[in-house]
Amino acid sequence: MIPRDLDIVEERQPSLTYKIDFEKGRIVGMTDGLDAVKQAVFFILQTERYQYLIYSSDYGCELRGLIGKEPLFVRSELKRRITEALLQDDRIEDVTDFDIEINGDSALVRFTVVSVFGEFKVEQEVTGVV
Repeated sequence: MIPRDLDIVEERQPSLTYKIDFEKGRIVGMTDGLDAVKQAVFFILQTERYQYLIYSSDYGCELRGLIGKEPLFVRSELKRRITEALLQDDRIEDVTDFDIEINGDSALVRFTVVSVFGEFKVEQEVTGVV
């Protein structure tokens, strides 16, 4: 007999992970929630996609493949690549409010990450793009 009228309760899994002190290069405890998402965003943006076999092909961001391209193309690709990379994390719901400044061969990218725990602003410098 097949059960009917079952209540399905979805529970959010904890995002508990190691907290890293980047200045000292040490693990200093555990973190969860918004701080864990901020740390994940940092790691995703610092990891070049497809470069390390330990990560799946969905992890990381392709920021270095834009060298020598036109600034208009670089702007649209940075937005697309960052958004695509961050949305792989199921805690991140959206990436909005992009502001991209190109100076010489580098770009300063500012944007807002909207997560299930709240939103926060990110600033990332990308070198060797134009």
